[in-house]
Amino acid sequence: MPTGRLEAFSDGVLAIIITIMVLELKVPHGHDLHAFTSEAGTGLLTYLLSFVYIGIYWNNHHHMLHVTDRITGGVLWANLHLLFWLSLFPFTTAWTDQSDFARTPLVFYGINLCAAAIAYFVMQTAIIRAQGPDSALKRAIGRDAKGKLSPVLYIAGICSALGGGDHPNAWTYVGLAFFVAVAVMWLVPDRRIERSLSNASANTDAPVTD
Repeated sequence: MPTGRLEAFSDGVLAIIITIMVLELKVPHGHDLHAFTSEAGTGLLTYLLSFVYIGIYWNNHHHMLHVTDRITGGVLWANLHLLFWLSLFPFTTAWTDQSDFARTPLVFYGINLCAAAIAYFVMQTAIIRAQGPDSALKRAIGRDAKGKLSPVLYIAGICSALGGGDHPNAWTYVGLAFFVAVAVMWLVPDRRIERSLSNASANTDAPVTD
């Protein structure tokens, strides 16, 4: 099965997720800076963080499918599993915002982030297994240090958020810092798959010599 249909479906779902998140933003009742910061400031910050995460997943998903030449039933279900956790972002984002970073919503937000990361790893593994021992994706990701470090940082953020309360305190901001750190880490351009595609193209185009 070609990857085009899977990628188009996933792109559509991610676009809907972003649309739902932006519709959850509250319009300030006032018309001054105080009204904006007090009523919409937190919502914009949580929306921005979740938007960045959706963008990261869209980017990596796009690159991953570029080195995928076979879609199996297992890959389809793994993709749906990933989209399920990503589709919860609007809910956990809105809950975190409306609670003003209370402990339980923030913990659930961290669990949502961690579950999405695990789901992405599961899909990546399913593709590698479908491609066999000479998997192009396996060669492209190498040791996947960032992929292995991300769940560790998420768990650290969740544990830190557990120290918070009904109102933000130092532990709340430490937990948020871990979540932001993962996003920043993945925002740094990752050229592994692009390099793999470039090398494969160069090897294909190279003249054959005796």
